[in-house]
Amino acid sequence: MTGERLDAARRIIVKIGSALLVDDATGDVRRDWLDALIDDVVRCRARGQDVLIVSSGAVAVGRRHLGLAGGTLKLEEKQAAAATGQIRLAHAYQEALGRHGVSVAQILLTPEDTEQRQRHLNARATIEQLIALGAVPVINENDTVATAEIRFGDNDRLAARVAQMVSADTLVLLSDVDGLYTADPRKDPGATHLPVVRALTPQIEAMAGHAPRGYSSGGMITKLAAARIAMAAGCRMVIARGEGLHPLAAIEAGARVSWFVPDAEPNTARKRWIAGAVKTAGLLVVDDGAANALARSASLLPAGVIEVDGTFERGDAVVVRSRDGRELARGLSAYSSSDARAIAGHQSGEIETILGYRGRDELIHRDDLVVSEKRA
Repeated sequence: MTGERLDAARRIIVKIGSALLVDDATGDVRRDWLDALIDDVVRCRARGQDVLIVSSGAVAVGRRHLGLAGGTLKLEEKQAAAATGQIRLAHAYQEALGRHGVSVAQILLTPEDTEQRQRHLNARATIEQLIALGAVPVINENDTVATAEIRFGDNDRLAARVAQMVSADTLVLLSDVDGLYTADPRKDPGATHLPVVRALTPQIEAMAGHAPRGYSSGGMITKLAAARIAMAAGCRMVIARGEGLHPLAAIEAGARVSWFVPDAEPNTARKRWIAGAVKTAGLLVVDDGAANALARSASLLPAGVIEVDGTFERGDAVVVRSRDGRELARGLSAYSSSDARAIAGHQSGEIETILGYRGRDELIHRDDLVVSEKRA
């Protein structure tokens, strides 16, 4: 036993590869497998867990319906297959979740949507709203508009970036292998299974080899790349065999898997990122009342801001200083610099009147704020 439990998760990302979801012989969605997986998802939701799905399969489903069944596809053929396959995938998820009275929402992302800060915030806000409304987001890479991004394993990394985006605490990569081994177990009978990995050392990375065809749906190299992203975000990751029915239930029942366990919780890791890994684009000067509130880890409201300096957009990182120039905090602004100047010194209830739209009550929400270390 590793001590890691799926039922202890708060927010779960489940990544599904094409080989699990799509029948290779027919190009159709494996409805019995999908129904069993959704049964697992609904059980997780019933005990209060948020579940998001990152699903491959659009190209695999769409290619046969466009007469592209054989051979290697050109880029434009992959994009055409994805365009029709997305519709069929969405319909399959809608039917599977509909059996339980659960709504599904499709979200198509590119890597840039998770890396560029403003697009990241927009996508996160949409996903959070869908979860709050009781829907299950089904996320895929936007293959129709992607170029070099269409390649094996991208959805492993995309799933990790989504986990980072929404502060998930558990990422499940359903695969055709039951975890990480010291070598390819098909070739080396002496290969040892690793149930828990706590650091991605050079020795661990070397175990991925050169991603031989068939070893896993995206290759173990891409799974370790996903693990690096997830662990840096404070999200644990599990690689589990997903070919059988009810793969999440199998993990809970003690199936052999590999857990990748970080040393920080999602919120802690997120705030480390804000504090040290983001270049600031502006400055907010606050009054004494706001400074005292920040010291108690409260959000920064517009009423406490007396000066806005610099040019920045919503989602950019800014420094918060006191009247006497001390750095009090760093955080992600919920408003652009021009809007921040307009609402500075005003009550939150006045924001809609001033700007003409209803934004957040906080200029920087406490979840996006890191209070600087106290100085002697």
